[in-house]
Amino acid sequence: MNFKRIADAGDLKGKTALVRVDFNVPMDKGLVTDDTRLRSAVETVQTLRTQGAKVALLAHFGRPKGKRVAEMSLAPIAGAFAQVLGSNVSFVADCVGDHVKAAIADLQPAGVILLENTRFHAGEETGDMDLAKRIAKLGDIYVNDAFSAAHRRHVSTAVLAELLPAYAGCAMERELDALEKALGNPEKPVLAVVGGAKVSSKIDLLKNLVTQVDMLAIGGGMANTFLAARGLSVGKSLCEHDLADTAREIETIAKQNGCKILLPVDLVVARDFAANAPHRTCGLDDVADDEMILDAGPQTVAALTAAMDSARTLVWNGPLGAFELTPFDTATVAAAKAAAARAKAGKLVAVAGGGDTVAALNHAGVADDFTFVSTAGGAFLEWMEGKPLPGVDALKA
Repeated sequence: MNFKRIADAGDLKGKTALVRVDFNVPMDKGLVTDDTRLRSAVETVQTLRTQGAKVALLAHFGRPKGKRVAEMSLAPIAGAFAQVLGSNVSFVADCVGDHVKAAIADLQPAGVILLENTRFHAGEETGDMDLAKRIAKLGDIYVNDAFSAAHRRHVSTAVLAELLPAYAGCAMERELDALEKALGNPEKPVLAVVGGAKVSSKIDLLKNLVTQVDMLAIGGGMANTFLAARGLSVGKSLCEHDLADTAREIETIAKQNGCKILLPVDLVVARDFAANAPHRTCGLDDVADDEMILDAGPQTVAALTAAMDSARTLVWNGPLGAFELTPFDTATVAAAKAAAARAKAGKLVAVAGGGDTVAALNHAGVADDFTFVSTAGGAFLEWMEGKPLPGVDALKA
């Protein structure tokens, strides 16, 4: 994938960069409770500042649906980002208009200003060209550093790239480079691990992956649906019995494409969905009617780590069991640690993404050892599904 980077932008001294960032951060009583997304924007902002550019930040917060909602103003985030950046960050209460242009003009070289929530304008989410033209007048170049919003064709995520010279920010660059290594042009064999509760939420993902990877390991609640489709009893486990035909179809597509599907070979079951509930490990044909499958067993973990040993690339989305509850986090933690150790040793390119996945890797204490962990959520999933991402396509060279 060839896309334009800040390094391709040439001389930026005296120019204004409109930079799309993801500042949709968790807040409590006006305070940012997790500044991960703020910190991820620092490298891009500092890169532009050192080249003498003014930086005008574009972002959304919440779902105001085209109206001004006081609780969804970005004003408190300007101060929080200033702390993270270690430098002053101005704020202006709109993202279009002469007063916004004047506020940007008043900035010193390398100055930073945060513009108000782009979603206060209804045209933002509809990709309105008139709004895009008004925002484009504020800057000389456009930089997208918000992969998490790249699956939307909004004004600030894609349409501005049609009006200004457009480049990927540093965080976006890292994301795209990692994704290219994972599925775009990976070193084979490729192993995908997909877990989570429901097949219904990941049908497109599974159907795409079995045409792209050499091995697909399925875990979590969705594995129960595949086991049931094979005629096995899953007791009172979370299971989408109505998707048995879909599961069998996915297995057929996998076989046609030479993709080996790995399902659990042993199970951890309990009668209650609760932390430290009495539990046992059993075979696939030994689940009682009043038991539920809450984790994969040790033989499954061993088979998965063996698959990791034979793979050169790993793409991971979703936990292998009810990892929020001890001890049903055992398989997820063990597999995560195995993948991390191989990645750290340079034996595996390990890329992971999705909210539950990030939480699981953090829980296992190994997120920093993976080759790359995406916090993008929806955009990461749509990329894995093989769907076009407007915000990425707009940056292609």
